[in-house]
Amino acid sequence: MRTVDAAGLTIGETAPTRIMGVLNVSPESPYDPSVYTDPGAAARFADQLIEHGADIVDIGLATANKRFEPLSAHEELDRLDLAVDTMQSATNDAIFSIETRYHEVANAAIDQGFELVNDVCGFADPELPVVCADHGIAVVKMASPPDLSRPGALDSVDEIHEAIKRGGFTNRTIIDPAFGGWSESKTLEDDRDLFRRLEEFRAYGRPMLVSINRKNFLRELAGRSTDDALAVSVAATTLVVERGASVIRTHDVAATKDAAIIADTLGQTRYIKQDEDTVTVTQLDTYEHGALYHQLSELGVDPTRAADWTWRAFAIDGLEEERWLHERLEEIGLSTYGTSPMIVAGSLRAFRRLHGLVHELPPPADSVLKELVESMS
Repeated sequence: MRTVDAAGLTIGETAPTRIMGVLNVSPESPYDPSVYTDPGAAARFADQLIEHGADIVDIGLATANKRFEPLSAHEELDRLDLAVDTMQSATNDAIFSIETRYHEVANAAIDQGFELVNDVCGFADPELPVVCADHGIAVVKMASPPDLSRPGALDSVDEIHEAIKRGGFTNRTIIDPAFGGWSESKTLEDDRDLFRRLEEFRAYGRPMLVSINRKNFLRELAGRSTDDALAVSVAATTLVVERGASVIRTHDVAATKDAAIIADTLGQTRYIKQDEDTVTVTQLDTYEHGALYHQLSELGVDPTRAADWTWRAFAIDGLEEERWLHERLEEIGLSTYGTSPMIVAGSLRAFRRLHGLVHELPPPADSVLKELVESMS
């Protein structure tokens, strides 16, 4: 998976899970504990978020709640000074993100020192990713229809996939699959289906932001009100980190940070290797075949080939094409397919047979496959 550099903060599977704390300067935002309209109080709250473990402070200029009419770009710009004063008055060090859907606001915020853009409309404004790319700024792309007035208004997981792909990516895009009741017709079970299938979104090779803090689809399972839903959010955080989330957006920074540390340290691990020869090895998800099939489809591989991949599967990118390498790997019982990336899959026993093969390989294939097999010992 590609990592993203956000003003020196590495985001992706080779980095710890990052925590994004929420601060709103929009008085209409429904979650009162995160709403501040005085720059001094807002700055103190930002410092508190950072002290509790936030790597990123996301400042919202307007609520994206579907019950309110969206602000125009001009109206958001009127609030930007408050966001800038908040950022400049904060004394603790973190990345500051601006939440917007408009390229004019993103451009002005970047010029004033914001280092990340959180686009809740998923590039519905086609100039927004251009602005971010021109500035070399990381950008979060939340799955949304191509409509600036309907952030996140999608129902099914398939619709979310289509929205994520629509409009492409910049080199520093972080994807957000848009949990929550953005659409009138979206059900709690739709969100639970998205949660179960979250690993599918690793197929895009992009870091993933997840926002599940005190969401209805979790609260309803435990019969909790919003005020009493911290525990369900923390429990869900450990699961989404295992399923591929690189950033967790939350109002409950301290507890979420603790959950992410536990998930990073004790959770399911995937083998990922990037080296100076630009060879990248990424373990694919054979734990759940639906996720694996989707990843293979995105890589242009017939997913039915994975029917008997019961142990391990890896995408190896950056090795020069050598037909004999495919042949030698298949001789020891591994399945191979394609190049850029080359898919290698098979049982744990077959991978361990690589011990007897690596000495025959030219660099960097020898060291790449040696490290891979050593990771399974």
